[in-house]
Amino acid sequence: MNFPLYIAQRYLRSKSSQSAVNIINFITFLVIVIGSASLFIVLSGFAGLKTFSLSYTNIFDPDLKAAPVTGKVFSISQEQTKQLDAVEGIASFSKELEEKVSFTHKGKNHFAYIKGVDDSYTVTTAIDSALIFGNWYHSQQQGVAGIGLTNKLGLTINQHRNPLMVIAPKPGKGSISQSKPYNELPLVISGVYSVEEALDQKYVFTDIKLVQALLEKDSTQISGINFKLNPGVDELVVRDKIAKIFDNTIVLKNRKEQYSALYRMLNTENLATYLIFTLVLIIALFNVVGAIIMMILDKQQNSKTLYFLGSTIKNLRRIYFVQGVIVTTAGGTIGVLLASLLIWSQLAFGWLKITPSLAYPVEYQLINIVIVLATIIVLGIIASKIASSRITKKLIAT
Repeated sequence: MNFPLYIAQRYLRSKSSQSAVNIINFITFLVIVIGSASLFIVLSGFAGLKTFSLSYTNIFDPDLKAAPVTGKVFSISQEQTKQLDAVEGIASFSKELEEKVSFTHKGKNHFAYIKGVDDSYTVTTAIDSALIFGNWYHSQQQGVAGIGLTNKLGLTINQHRNPLMVIAPKPGKGSISQSKPYNELPLVISGVYSVEEALDQKYVFTDIKLVQALLEKDSTQISGINFKLNPGVDELVVRDKIAKIFDNTIVLKNRKEQYSALYRMLNTENLATYLIFTLVLIIALFNVVGAIIMMILDKQQNSKTLYFLGSTIKNLRRIYFVQGVIVTTAGGTIGVLLASLLIWSQLAFGWLKITPSLAYPVEYQLINIVIVLATIIVLGIIASKIASSRITKKLIAT
């Protein structure tokens, strides 16, 4: 067995004759366990919050979305539609046309977006799974609204006598003195969806042909195309094929690109939290430096004996260096195991609640285990190196 490792293990198993040294060693080990467990719990909590925050994008947004490079709309011909049908890797696609309009109901008014979609929209996205009342529209005079907009305007389902009025200004440069400078569209709300607070107040869905007529657009003019990709398909290959069909007149974005600001914010928060807890661990690992120095002083006579028996200063330093690394690695491992039990219990039983019906989201990820153990081990190596460097000939000679 390696000599420094053998002596380091003996020192760890044996108790010091000084009770103060034993207490310091125990507190040091406990601090490492608590610190590593805390870091793992926080990283798991942020992973759960990130997944929870982005979960609505899986419901509302497609795998890929095409939008015009300039302007609000672009045209798609029947030939281009046939070419999209032939692209391998596309499970389905859906055309849409949206515009900001005024919604009026019983004297109440709210500005939001009317989104006209075709029959493939519920296949391309999972928006119909977010319905909490009623059904997805099945006729041209019906629409689906978010719960926020529904509450704001006092809408009710299947209210034919008092439909929701959609008002959009007429396009062009006509005089505002004309008798009716806007178009109106009455909609009967057939269903109500709930995804996320901002989105629940932003959109009303209806048939794309109705919106094209409201905005005075022809049947080829749309504002976007939603794509659902087959599992395991190479996204870059599909994107290239779609771009060639439209001669690079559109811009394609995946979910991460559509919500780039949100992803950056979540990643920044996660990094900031990791750095803060790492700083706490750095402060805590000063205990390791202190504990090793106390051990060096406590075992000073033993070190002197080993030195006179032929051990070098380098080997003596390595003894206490290995001891520090073993302590930090063992403490980090036990801390991660204890934190894992806590995370698993939250996943299984949901004992920590945000609301009475919603458990605090956490996620158990292997990468977080690697990050915590790597952080603990690296900091432990640095702390052990600093402490073991106190072994000098002068110290041995006294």
